[in-house]
Amino acid sequence: MSVMGQVFDVSKGRKHYGPGGGYNVFAGTDASRAFVTGDFSESGQTDDLSGLSPTQIVALYDWLAFYQKDYPPVGRLIGRYYSENGEPTAALRQVEEMLAEGLRQKAQAQAESKRFPSCNSAWSADSGGRVWCSTKSGGVQRSWVGVPRKLFTPGSSGSRCVCVQSDDPAALTNPALQEYEDCPSFAESCSVKSL
Repeated sequence: MSVMGQVFDVSKGRKHYGPGGGYNVFAGTDASRAFVTGDFSESGQTDDLSGLSPTQIVALYDWLAFYQKDYPPVGRLIGRYYSENGEPTAALRQVEEMLAEGLRQKAQAQAESKRFPSCNSAWSADSGGRVWCSTKSGGVQRSWVGVPRKLFTPGSSGSRCVCVQSDDPAALTNPALQEYEDCPSFAESCSVKSL
């Protein structure tokens, strides 16, 4: 099977990749797109990655790393990603540029998650919702509690609840953050109408 033109011997996983196996659609072809889209139809089993997001390209490279670790490489597929001489093509270089952008976005998201960890939340049909911050909300252990805010991400219509350090004026005035309605500015817990 091939991932982005790199061919791997998957015979040790024949129960998965052989006839009737769950990953049989990948055997004998380069269906790289299906790894990240989940589209296993005939049209989805392609090596064409056009239109995928940088985040999806990062996920595809994670799959490639899995195969590089667990299965022996046996060559390169001549076509979209490698020339007859085995040299990378312009298409591969373009995907590598998207990978670099995806890794940049991932690092930015991780830094944002550390700076603005997710808040705790609970919902009850009887009493509605509540969001709050603690020293370990969002699975991030820290020395400060913080105050709950809505964080809006560019290009997204929704928001997520995050904890913001109450003694960080730059964070509190960040235009991507919004206070919860009817919640005091420095409250560590807020009642909400919806999560």
